[in-house]
Amino acid sequence: MSEFEGERIAKVIARAGLCSRRDAERLIAEGRVKMNGKLLTSAATNVTAKDVIQVDNLPLPQKDETRLWRYHKPAGLVVSNHDPQGRPTVFEKLREQLPRVLSIGRLDINTEGLLLLTNDGELARFLELPATGWIRRYRVRAFGHVEEAALKKIEKGVEIEGVRYGPVEARIERVQGDNSWLTIAITEGKNREVKRICEHLGLQVNRLIRTAFGPFQLGELARGGIEEVPTRAMKASVGEKFFKKENDAHRRWKIQRP
Repeated sequence: MSEFEGERIAKVIARAGLCSRRDAERLIAEGRVKMNGKLLTSAATNVTAKDVIQVDNLPLPQKDETRLWRYHKPAGLVVSNHDPQGRPTVFEKLREQLPRVLSIGRLDINTEGLLLLTNDGELARFLELPATGWIRRYRVRAFGHVEEAALKKIEKGVEIEGVRYGPVEARIERVQGDNSWLTIAITEGKNREVKRICEHLGLQVNRLIRTAFGPFQLGELARGGIEEVPTRAMKASVGEKFFKKENDAHRRWKIQRP
């Protein structure tokens, strides 16, 4: 798309770090986004640097330098800005420690372990895409026992209730009474994927810990701990291709304030 044609408004909002691209589309549908003083009714709108964009009657913030954090999410927190059931959320817990951030993917309320957070909506979207090919690794404690032969059968993927899951790398770590500890690696991260795969194997998950997301490791980060990834390490891990593309796009844009 040429500079004259501009870019889709949801992408521009996400790049400003206000929210993800999907959430930006939702804001537009709710009538909360204006362009040049007029409410937008469609996310299929291209904007240029000459256009003034407002969300909830406030101008878009200037895009800060992209930052990334590792967070050891404890069980019992919802990965959401607001939970209709009133349960505590990750973002409420971290509100005083971090600027406005987005999660890269999600973890269920009872899932523990590594959650990546960023102030850049486009980075979040980029790393969530299965096409990125990043492996998600988990340690799983589940009620029941399984044979190695059954794990071998799902190495190339498995279909469960009409849903196709990609390759699964699963190994038995140890057996502890009625429970088995497994290590499981997947690349797609579909909703409840690890739990559904375990149920397919006759196991009932009672503890799930994500230990890695791509090159980023949980390591010795304490439960509830938060640690920023150094910029150089982040760029080396994510890839210069993404940052060059974003820097080129940002140079074309100067968010104008009314």
